[in-house]
Parts: sequence; C-alpha cells; structure tokens
Amino acid sequence: MKQYFRIIFIVLFITNGLIAQDLVGKSEQVFTRQDTLRGSITKERAWWDVKFYHLDIKVNPLDKTITGSNTIRYQVVKEYNRMQIDLQNPMEIYKVIQDGKELKYKREGNAFFIELVAPQKMGSIKELIVFYGGIPKAAVNPPWDGGITWKKDSNGNHFIASSCQGLGASVWWPNKDHMYDEVESMVISVNVPKGLMDVSNGRLQSVTELKDGTKTYNWTVSNPINNYGVNINIGDYVSFSEKYKGEKGNLDCNYYVLRDNLEKAKKQFQDAPRMLKAFEHWFGPYPFYEDSYKLVEAPYLGMEHQSSVTYGNGFKNGYLGRDLSGTGWGLKFDFIIIHESGHEWFANNITYKDIADMWIHESFTNYSESLFVEYYYGKDAGFEYVRGTRKGINNDKPIIGNYGVNNEGSGDMYPKGGNMLHTLRQIVNDDEKWRTILRGLNSTFYHQTVTTKQIEDYLTKTTAIELNPFFNQYLRDIRIPTLEYFFKDNKLGYRWTNCVQGFNMPLKVTVNGTEKWLKPETKWDTISTKTENAKLEIDTNFYVAEFNISE
Repeated sequence: MKQYFRIIFIVLFITNGLIAQDLVGKSEQVFTRQDTLRGSITKERAWWDVKFYHLDIKVNPLDKTITGSNTIRYQVVKEYNRMQIDLQNPMEIYKVIQDGKELKYKREGNAFFIELVAPQKMGSIKELIVFYGGIPKAAVNPPWDGGITWKKDSNGNHFIASSCQGLGASVWWPNKDHMYDEVESMVISVNVPKGLMDVSNGRLQSVTELKDGTKTYNWTVSNPINNYGVNINIGDYVSFSEKYKGEKGNLDCNYYVLRDNLEKAKKQFQDAPRMLKAFEHWFGPYPFYEDSYKLVEAPYLGMEHQSSVTYGNGFKNGYLGRDLSGTGWGLKFDFIIIHESGHEWFANNITYKDIADMWIHESFTNYSESLFVEYYYGKDAGFEYVRGTRKGINNDKPIIGNYGVNNEGSGDMYPKGGNMLHTLRQIVNDDEKWRTILRGLNSTFYHQTVTTKQIEDYLTKTTAIELNPFFNQYLRDIRIPTLEYFFKDNKLGYRWTNCVQGFNMPLKVTVNGTEKWLKPETKWDTISTKTENAKLEIDTNFYVAEFNISE
C-alpha cells in the first residue's frame, strides 16, 4: 500500500509539474465580446449607481411568457448619457420611458444600449421604466443550468420557479446584470393565474385581485439584494410560520410548500431554526431580519435566493437522501436547508463582485455544513465531516476563474474550498479566535460586494499571519502541497514540494508520539528525533499530502 501511494505521488509530481508551470496552470479559454459585456464594468454601467427596482410582471404559464416592466431608479456618479441594460435572448425590450419621453436604444446580443435625452447631472437621482416581454429561456438542469422552470405538481397545478446564478437574472428580467452593484431595495409585483400564489423575496405587502380572476402579489425587499437572488416561485402553496428568537430579536420565519406536502414540511423544516441557532453562533446575526426568513418549495433542488431560500430536497436528510461526506454525519441534517441557508451569510450578505470569486460564496458555505455538525454533534464530528468531503475534490483547475468575462472557477470551490478554510482554522489554532474572525467577516463586510483581495487581506490581518502563499496555493493552483521528508542519523528532514513559490504553511505533526509544529519551507530543514526508528504522522485536518523519501 505504501509503495502504491508513493507511485501515485511520483506521477502527480510529474503531471502537475507539466500542467502547472506557472501559478495557476490555467488552460487557454476563448472569450467573446458578449462575455465581456456581461462580465465587466463597462463604461455604460460605471456611471450610474442603481438604487431601486420595481419589477412588475405577469407570468402566463399557458404560453410560458413573462411580460411587464422594471422601473429603475439610479444615482448619477459620473455624467454620461448612454446606459447598458441587460436582457437575454429571446426576451425583448419593447419601450423605454424617462420623464414621459420614449428613448431610443440599440441591441447588441444580450445588452441594450439606451440613449438618454435628459441631462444626467452628477449626484442627481433619475428614473426610467423598461417595458419588456417574451418567452424566457427554460431551465435545462436547474439550478446549475437555470432559467424558468415550468412544471406541474401532482394535482395538475402549475409549479413555476426562477433560478439564474451565473447565467444571470437578465435571463428573465431587465436589469444592470453585474454583481458589483446591488440594488438597495426593491418591490416585486407578480401577477399569476387564479388559484396560484407567488412567493418572492422580502415581505408580502399586499395582494390585489383583478377582474379576470388573477392575483398580483406585491413583495417588498428593504435590504440590498444581488440580481440572481431575486426570484419568483408560483404554485398552489400553503404556509405555516414561527418566530425565531435570535441575536437581533424575533425573526419571522415563513414556510411555503405545495398543499400535499404540509405535514412533511412541518417535520422536516425543523432544521431551519436549528440552522439559525448554529449559524448565528458561528457567523453572527442573520443578515436580513427586516425581510424575514422564508423557505419555499421549488420544482428543482434548491437555491440561496435572499430571504426566499428555495427547497426541493424531497423532505429527506442528506443530499436527496445521500451523505456527500460518506461519514454518516451528512444524514443528520437536511443538506439543502443547511447549505442554501448558509448562503444568507456568504453570498447574500457578503457577495462577490465578480463571479470569478465565487469561492467566497461556496467555500465558506461548504465549510458551514461542518460547523453545523460541530455545533450539534461535537468538534470531532464536524472535523470528520469536512474531511469526508475531500473525496469530491478533482484538482482539475484553479478555484478562481477569469475576471471580467463572467467566468467561474473549478467546482472544487466547494469541497476543496471548505477544506482550505478548515486547514486555516488549524493554523490559527484558537477556536474562539476563529469564531470571532468568521463573525467579524459578516460584520465588516455587512451587505457589501467584495473581492478576493478584500477577504484575503481581512484574514491576513485578523489572523496576524501572512497568507498570500497559502491562498495562492489553494485558490490559484491545482496541486496538493506535499510534505516531503526523510529520517537519517536520528534526524527528521522535511520541506514543502508540489507547491507555489514561498509556500511556508506551518504544519502540526506527531513524531514518535509527541505532537510538534513544523515550519516547513521549500528548502530542507531538520530536527532531531533521538532515535533511528522514528515515525511521523501528519494531522489529518490539514489538506496536504506526504511523501517519505526514506522508504
């Protein structure tokens, strides 16, 4: 077995040496102008700051159309008269109005460039209305390949939902579709057929019944919200509620499920207050008390829509009944309730500016699963859970994607990112300090969009450890850092290999039964072992590999 293990790592050394000559080892990828228009802060976006949306739409499941308008209120931060609004094919903008005047616009793929007539004075607050409609892209494999899901429930009622992370909210409504600029508040008005209900973000303010029997549900969001977090959920819903006594007082928790699933939901959704208790302990107060917390049944697996978390896990523990960690601990909780709700802190409270930094959402939220386990079942259980997720790591490409072109990095941002943070916790070696750091993240960057650099700088400052090589290794490189070591003449020699330049992560090991901290670098160092028959064991909570060259 040891010989087999050594052969594997010799192959890894050779392979990774060939494909990771530079820091990242990224393969060539061709991007188009449409990628740039979607993923960069263009001149036509940079000059205005979005303040408010009123999305007012009619959803017609019979012809699978969405029609309506979006009123956009914004502040001018630099004088300019050309605005980019995004709406993806095959949806169309029919008309744009400002100050009662219809404006001219041109379409370039999924971007519309509107020529503004009125003066756009620095600091002024302006408003325009975009009228639009069409048949939005149908979701192929939601939420990963999203759009609008058009289904029916077991009773033949329409069951409809949106999901659009990565793809972009502009797949179904017109907006400034870049993550750097979150709208500060919004109203979502959704007209649905008779007998159906819409559940969206925030709080339900009113329901208007029209003469044709349809109803319009008006939801108000009082906190900043990212575009992909905005959602519609339409179905034959029933609901129940409770109040959670949290760190900021009473939090309204409302649960919406299909009529036939009410009793199952009352039992399964008990994980929601358990989640809130654990995550408020680790991360600080739930970030959206003003908008409540909702868990909403959806016709797909689930998604982290802000204050309107969608759920489709079949009322089972685990991930559709499976334990992704393979440890047994993953069957102690409902994966979708815990994971998607964890995104309220990491995705909806702290939000990436560019999807290349999607790890900020997914790595912390993947790690939050183990913290939930630890809170209820103990530290050893939490540690075992996060280590168990390593079997899902591919090390296929860097976790950070390409900037400015709407490109996300490797799916390793989930299990590898979670294990990176777990490794960092070992380095900090102070559990209460680690919890303070996690809570500090959510207070320091409360309701903000951020970059990887901001998160790295915060963690470097609060840990008092230079972490640039650490993050270069785990976020920007595909190799597993490997402790190469040997025993000779009553000494242990060791160094880091298979790593980035300057990698110097300290490592907890046991040598001959005695726990020690090594401080390896990429050059050899030695310590005395006082015996010829020495044995080294690496703390398994560090995501590293080892290679004993003396065997």
